[in-house]
Amino acid sequence: MDSQRAAAALVILKETFGYPAFRGSQAEIIDLVAGGGDALVLMPTGGGKSLCYQIPSLLRAGTGIVVSPLIALMHDQVAALGEVGVRAAYLNSSLPADQAAAVERAFARGDYDLLYVAPERLMSPRFMNLLATADAAGRLALFAIDEAHCVSQWGHDFRPEYLQLSALPERFPRVPRIALTATADETTRAEIVANLQLAGARIFISSFDRPNIRYQIVEKLAARAQLLAFLRTEHLGEAGIVYCLSRRKVEETAAFLAAEGVRALPYHAGMDAPSRSRNQEAFLREEGIVMVATIAFGMGIDKPDVRFVAHLDLPKSIEGYYQETGRAGRDGLPADAWMAYGLADVVQQRRMIAESDADERHKRVSAAKLDALLGLCETSACRRVRLLDYFGEASGPCGNCDVCANPPQTWDGSDAVRKALSCVYRTGQRFGAGHVIEVLLGRDGERVRQWQHQELSTFGIGADIGEREWRGIFRQMVALGLLAVDHAHGALTLTANSRPVLKGEQSVALRRASEKKKVARGGARRPEAELSAPEQALWERLRAWRSELARARGIPAYVILHDTTLLELLRARPQSLAALRQIPGMGEHKLASYGAALLELLATGH
Repeated sequence: MDSQRAAAALVILKETFGYPAFRGSQAEIIDLVAGGGDALVLMPTGGGKSLCYQIPSLLRAGTGIVVSPLIALMHDQVAALGEVGVRAAYLNSSLPADQAAAVERAFARGDYDLLYVAPERLMSPRFMNLLATADAAGRLALFAIDEAHCVSQWGHDFRPEYLQLSALPERFPRVPRIALTATADETTRAEIVANLQLAGARIFISSFDRPNIRYQIVEKLAARAQLLAFLRTEHLGEAGIVYCLSRRKVEETAAFLAAEGVRALPYHAGMDAPSRSRNQEAFLREEGIVMVATIAFGMGIDKPDVRFVAHLDLPKSIEGYYQETGRAGRDGLPADAWMAYGLADVVQQRRMIAESDADERHKRVSAAKLDALLGLCETSACRRVRLLDYFGEASGPCGNCDVCANPPQTWDGSDAVRKALSCVYRTGQRFGAGHVIEVLLGRDGERVRQWQHQELSTFGIGADIGEREWRGIFRQMVALGLLAVDHAHGALTLTANSRPVLKGEQSVALRRASEKKKVARGGARRPEAELSAPEQALWERLRAWRSELARARGIPAYVILHDTTLLELLRARPQSLAALRQIPGMGEHKLASYGAALLELLATGH
């Protein structure tokens, strides 16, 4: 590591961004890229990825070009950089032609430290000519490719325009590149390297663990009622995201929550652009809004105080689940990842895979990814261990998930599974779990009589087990690969794996749903929960000051100061600019902008 460069990087970290020391591999990455090297960086959300390209851009001559697929993220990052005194701008389709032309002229003059550009704009002939001119004058600092997993055709966020970025090293061989993502398994990493021509890049993989997030997966019974109970018990008045699979479900869930007094807004691709943009702006700029959305919402959302992410439908893969839940607790304070999941979710996802236009290889990969997610849902061991293992990271029980807090009992379910398999077979492998369970329980309803299934030898052989427990057994049998789901009709069918179980050659251990207990939190439920009454009053004054300032500036409140910085101000109570300078997040520009006002507010809190 170059000592002179490292010292300069540390000065920028302290004076511009207001942080005393680098975390993890940040210093090493910054030194490599600032020195002209290429890097692929895998770092969890909230881990400080942005500094890995922002600081090298400030250390090197010229402008750093940041490729981002997200208009909202560009706007907020540029606003945040302006708050710390960094000259930044963005170019995307949201800018009118005259403003875009003005940004291009300013870039050509060398007026920016960082320029955020949408990938399709970057690769346009007009902008490539601008880049070539800047490169010839030695004014291209680096290329940062954010959300690099978008280049993966197997991934959940594939953007075809990202594939064109492979031309950058050929056109600009002297300009270092850094590709960054929070989510990539081994297959996706290999695809990023191949598709972005990063064979010579150093790969930095940070821990995927987000210890402040509490993972909880519950059996789906009455999903909306379960969600409402979770919100009222754990997150009343707090910001969060609720993911649903369909646009209709988004609308209905948002309306349901709003009717129950929750400040909920919908977001999906079927809404008109102004409504979608208005709801996103409200979520970013106002306190305590719950966004009910499809996965069209969220990638790159920088809001640090999202206190929960809930899923009412099963995601497609562990990568999708990790990416979506990772939007909670970016500030490092306690947050929740909550999901309601049932057998119907599995049927639905299997059907979507089978009916997609993808080729057979892609369908096999998608099915394997879904199986891995089912394994996470049905595990009787620590969820975090299972999650991190998927990304190749070994860990121990976390104590901050529902399984650790309330370990499920396992039991020998071999006999029950054999009964279930026999009943699926006897009914002709033409029915879903609901019908087969009716037969097992010995209920001779209209549909059972219609098919004369009350005459079967398996009729009533499962009456000693309750309906809810049977649902859990069938769910686990699908997760274990003992039953497959016929995508066309949702019917359960036997697999090759079921044969040794039916013959009594193989036993099956199942998890039993345990009595619900409150899951312990890794910290206070709310950031301000442990404050005294006078501190609480000062906390509210600080937040009101921040909100008023943010509204006047037309930027999110967290761009002014994060909650973590406000809490540190409360704890330390600095009474001078020198003391204020020691607070994490208080760089020189923020000190000059807000120092006097903060000292006055803190003085009234004594």
